Amino acid sequence: MSLLAEPQSSAVTVRAAAKINLHLGVGPVRADGFHPLQTIYQAIGLYDDVTVTDGEDWSVRTVGDSGIDLTAVPGDDTNIAVRAGLALAAHHGLAQTAHIEIHKGIPVAGGMAGGSADAAATLVALDRLWGLETSDEELLAIAATLGSDVPFALIGGTAIGSGRGELVTPVPDATELWWIVVPHEIGLPTPGVYRHFDVLAERGVVTAADPVVPDALLDALAAGEPAAVAAALSNDLAAAAYDLRPDLVELRARLDALGADAVLLSGSGPTHLVMYDDVDRARAGAAELTDAGVLHWLAPAPVAGCHVVSLL
Repeated sequence: MSLLAEPQSSAVTVRAAAKINLHLGVGPVRADGFHPLQTIYQAIGLYDDVTVTDGEDWSVRTVGDSGIDLTAVPGDDTNIAVRAGLALAAHHGLAQTAHIEIHKGIPVAGGMAGGSADAAATLVALDRLWGLETSDEELLAIAATLGSDVPFALIGGTAIGSGRGELVTPVPDATELWWIVVPHEIGLPTPGVYRHFDVLAERGVVTAADPVVPDALLDALAAGEPAAVAAALSNDLAAAAYDLRPDLVELRARLDALGADAVLLSGSGPTHLVMYDDVDRARAGAAELTDAGVLHWLAPAPVAGCHVVSLL
């Protein structure tokens, strides 16, 4: 199914979802400095909306929902959304420029690929705005040059990510899950977590073996068995993140006490994910966090990837 089918418009808004990693397997660091990954992505119902219009030059403006800290979001051409626009224009040999308006509902620096979602949404929105009709394969190739999570942000749903995460293969998922997303006010830079993973691997604290995708998790997703999904969740970066940030261990214990089906660190952290297979139980858990003054969001999963929400 093509992502692109709409006529040229004066303004286009595209919505992109946050991602989580149901499994994150990390291998030993390679000579190029990257780690081989095998992951299972799932798109969840927290969204950024990206609106694009033609502009005299490249520009970007970002606003956020309540509780979204925008301090770390660039407002210049280092913003990944602008870089996505430049990449698309270069791919087609175009001189067009655009203004990009981002409304963020995905926590920033929380391991949920909000920047990647913005890049993916910008690719689709500008393609529609300019009537380029870029093929899905070309969009995915451009996305892969922007970051490991950008191709999945285009596709959404549930998928295996390999290589550095940029090679994406959709997988069957019959689950209907609810996730409480619990961010942390103090960020945890991804490169630092990977470096500490390497340190722990050298010490023998963690094992950095060739990563594989667990069949048990794939089978549980395909069968729609939440209990089996919960039992098969894993994150190889969790040990490094918790070792760097003992305060996250304390938060994890607090979330475990909610009695959810599972609690999982999201990617490199510091965001935690609390899984439920029932919306009423999820709402009850969210209410406990509200009473305790803990910032959180409640989101369903899986959800679709980039899609147009407005054409003007």
